Amino acid sequence: MARATFLFHGDITQFLAPERRGGAFAYECARAATIKHAVESLGVPHTEVGHLTVNGVPATLARAVRDGETIEVFPYEATEPASDAAPGFVADAHLGGLARLLRMLGIDTLFENAYSDREIVELAVLERRIVLTRDRELLKQRDVLRGSFVRALKPEAQLGEVIARYGLAPHFQPFTLCLHCNLPLKPAARSEVAELVPEGILQRYTHFVRCPGCRRTYWEGSHWTHMRDMLKRMLEHRDA
Repeated sequence: MARATFLFHGDITQFLAPERRGGAFAYECARAATIKHAVESLGVPHTEVGHLTVNGVPATLARAVRDGETIEVFPYEATEPASDAAPGFVADAHLGGLARLLRMLGIDTLFENAYSDREIVELAVLERRIVLTRDRELLKQRDVLRGSFVRALKPEAQLGEVIARYGLAPHFQPFTLCLHCNLPLKPAARSEVAELVPEGILQRYTHFVRCPGCRRTYWEGSHWTHMRDMLKRMLEHRDA
């Protein structure tokens, strides 16, 4: 066995057993274990680790744990976008409200109540998506390279958390994706939707968009106003 001293910083201590929070502690693991294995056996998903040091020197999760070392683990920190391309997400069954809000902002987000953990991991790998979940065990899977344990419980707070973590603000394109199937919306003439929306809506609004997949029709109604107000509040709070 290799016995090392671990010290976790920031909010990732919430994943630890209560008696291991707030200070350094000794932990034994197999000599062949990597720091990733040790960290996850202590309850912390590897996706929540930002950086770490061994005896004060930067190290990676792939490094082996050696007897007598001191390992400090720091949380993932919010970053600015790494590229001009917006990231894509896949959300688990606990985050349907969050997925809908991300789609409202034009952020590509896959979500189905029926997704199994295996399907979520496969989508993340094949389409290079970031996993959003409240299931820490899902994030511990080896093939999940990028993911986030969403701390907040309410969708609006969850949205703010994800926006901050992944620097999404420059990628907002509100009301360009279908809220139900995530496909890009297409402009639709009033004549095309005349039999699809109530007469009062047809008379009140001139701009309509439709989803080419589920065929739902959207217009600038109350949900537009709600999202704009919510986005304004979030941006004001961020800049305060």
